Amino acid sequence: MADVNIHSLKALAVFKTLFEAGTASQAARTLGITQSGVSRSLAQLEENLGIQLFLREKNRLLATPEARELYDEILRLMGNIEELRHSVLALKEFGTSRLRIAAVPGLSFGFVPRLVAALLEENRQFSVSLDMMSSHEVQLAVESSHADIGFVTLPITSRVLRVEPWFTSEALCLMPQAHPLATQECIDVQDLRDQHLVISNQPSISTNPLLELVASHRVRIAGKTEANIGTITALVANHVGITVMNPITAQDQLAQRDSVVMRPFSPSMTFSFGLVYRNDWKQARVLAFLRERGQAQLAGYPCVALDEFLCE
Repeated sequence: MADVNIHSLKALAVFKTLFEAGTASQAARTLGITQSGVSRSLAQLEENLGIQLFLREKNRLLATPEARELYDEILRLMGNIEELRHSVLALKEFGTSRLRIAAVPGLSFGFVPRLVAALLEENRQFSVSLDMMSSHEVQLAVESSHADIGFVTLPITSRVLRVEPWFTSEALCLMPQAHPLATQECIDVQDLRDQHLVISNQPSISTNPLLELVASHRVRIAGKTEANIGTITALVANHVGITVMNPITAQDQLAQRDSVVMRPFSPSMTFSFGLVYRNDWKQARVLAFLRERGQAQLAGYPCVALDEFLCE
């Protein structure tokens, strides 16, 4: 009965070299063993597997179809071993070999993808999945173990998760460079009077902080365009209207050709973001890596205040 053990694994390595070399003499030179050692190893492997791997004709070895299939299987096995090696390296480096991330849209256009890129710079075989979803959906995904860590909009409360504040950003007003308000150093809520606003298409109007703000200051706007957060800056760049949004999302989405300017906005509107994870992840070294890289990335954004944990 065919049996694969440590000895047959060595014989498989000899077989692979022999298959590639074409002759026992060349295989022996490659392996640094005798030609008789190659022949003996092949014979033992054929006996062990119950398969004839080569036809012997006039001192030549002709590979059988079974030998070709076995060779292909060995290549696949070697690929799996190489993946295992990289997984072990990732375990040593990060404490895990894979990471499932869920993130809110506001951080998914550049900030979190750059963190993923930083992880893969350290180990290209590190396995990462990234899903974009609402803050509440992120929380549920991590609580149910469908994600390992999540980037959320704060505040949130959870009896299951550890909540780690990362940073708070002050909203900026975005408008086309040619817009009349672009000459002002700061935009006040009263300046939004008779302006067309581009806002996120939240499920309920009452959940939109900008609409709530203009309503509380009795500022009547000309109209509004509701859109997916991923298209807001493009709409502003195409002169649909102006918007007020967090600078992380704005900067990650804008391109130089967009000709959009960002101005401080008054009264202050803040957006707070953080990381959530289950208690069994609190010692994972990958979290320390993400904190360090996250702090470095945040230094490149305007109007961002790092929370205490990042400044320790």
